[in-house]
Amino acid sequence: MPPSSPSAAPQTSLDPADWSDLRAQGHRMLDDMFDYLSTLRDRPVWQPAPPAVRAGFSSPMPRQPTDLAVAHNRFMEEILPYAVGNAHPGFMGWVHGGGSAVGMLAETLAAGLNANLGGRNQIPIEVERQIARWMAELFGMPAGAGGLFVTGTSMANLIGVLVARTSALGRAVRQAGVAAQADRLVAYTSVCAHGCIAQAMDIAGLGIENLRKIPVDAQFRMDPVALQAAIDADRQAGLRPFLIAGTAGTVDVGAVDPLNTLADIAAREQLWFHVDGAFGALAMLAPGLAPLLQGIERADSVAFDFHKWGQVPYDAGFILVRDSAAQQAAFAASAAYLSRDDRGLAANSPWPCDLGPDLSRGFRALKTWFTLTVYGADHLGAVIAHTCTVAQGLAARVQAEPRLELLAPVALNIVCFRYRAEDAAAADRLNAAIVLELQESGLAAPSTTRIGGALAIRAAIVNHRSTHVDTDRLFDAVLAIGAQLTGQAPLKNEGDTATTDAGVAATTVPARAVTDLESQAVL
Repeated sequence: MPPSSPSAAPQTSLDPADWSDLRAQGHRMLDDMFDYLSTLRDRPVWQPAPPAVRAGFSSPMPRQPTDLAVAHNRFMEEILPYAVGNAHPGFMGWVHGGGSAVGMLAETLAAGLNANLGGRNQIPIEVERQIARWMAELFGMPAGAGGLFVTGTSMANLIGVLVARTSALGRAVRQAGVAAQADRLVAYTSVCAHGCIAQAMDIAGLGIENLRKIPVDAQFRMDPVALQAAIDADRQAGLRPFLIAGTAGTVDVGAVDPLNTLADIAAREQLWFHVDGAFGALAMLAPGLAPLLQGIERADSVAFDFHKWGQVPYDAGFILVRDSAAQQAAFAASAAYLSRDDRGLAANSPWPCDLGPDLSRGFRALKTWFTLTVYGADHLGAVIAHTCTVAQGLAARVQAEPRLELLAPVALNIVCFRYRAEDAAAADRLNAAIVLELQESGLAAPSTTRIGGALAIRAAIVNHRSTHVDTDRLFDAVLAIGAQLTGQAPLKNEGDTATTDAGVAATTVPARAVTDLESQAVL
């Protein structure tokens, strides 16, 4: 057949030749994910990928088509088993949400729609605006507040710093930059704040050295007296304070700064008050926890993630700004290709691209809207409260066990503890070894952090699937591994299989990795 023949021309559409075949394969893929989510407890929390699997992802870019079923099979065998595992109820290493089947389905709908939410006259933007209004109501902000979905709280905190910078220096800073300003801006946060606050100062051109790290009290909350003293000292030195960044749920221990007191200082000193509420801000959904966040309603901006305590699939960060006009002043720009009109596709201004740096944006709002709509705010709040109850239960067991030590108060849902040893260095080595064994065994996946210089086992109870069953497995495994590594006699049934109130069997600690660690003489 001649090349010029229409039937010989290459197919330029990516749609399938047979939609029924794609439909059948799509159902198989969806069923596989339902099977995966419904059997999580039967799987290891995490497992390292074999070298052969890793090597398979070093192959050259494919030039020819591959059958969808083949690609799907490879996903099931070589990708799904070796993910980080945060959907699993035994994952407690970092503040990662567990997602949900509803959110997964909503993400599928959003991907099918393939809407770009940078702007234009479209209902998906109204969905995002509705969530912004819901959040303004939740956090007690006025009707003029603005909100924007971003990748996560790191980006949301950056936007908060940039809006505060523009508010302090005026829109001219966007043209001339901070180097042209006579004032040297300085900001304040606690020593326990997330590193993305310092990163935001860096990216904003303000410099990390201009971020003051304020000491904390015994509850790991920012010390207001030390904050005021730092502000006074900077003013006397001819510097210009412009921002206080409080934290609602610190990354290490889950502490909440005294937000109301920080708001008082910010108001008195005429500073922008920002709250990094990456996971803790959504405690506002739980009536029993919301009083811990008193003062957050006075913030000029709040950054948080729906993909943590909100259980929305990754990623779904959010920035809420009290004055939407201030947010627009920091980001809105004119361009011929972004011209606006009163009708047609160019209507519906202001657009999301006027509130942040992204022009191309996915429909993150849809999976969040589905999650809030299907489950309801009250149920999500109950889930949040439950994770804190589970954490308190773990903390109580730690405090009752003489071989373990609680290293920080449990304000929300993070428990930091360790297995005792004869000295600090030995304790660090022992607890690091315990965590590695736990992770590689697949029983549980805590992480480590340092509290007062001591290495801690850190269990963050964020996943809606996590219960006392999972913290009991963690607790028992820590004792069993610690006893084996230190040569102590284990308690009766310690580390053995035990059936909990949920009818789920805890797994015996494997001897292989423990033996390996013993051979390394960790103590």
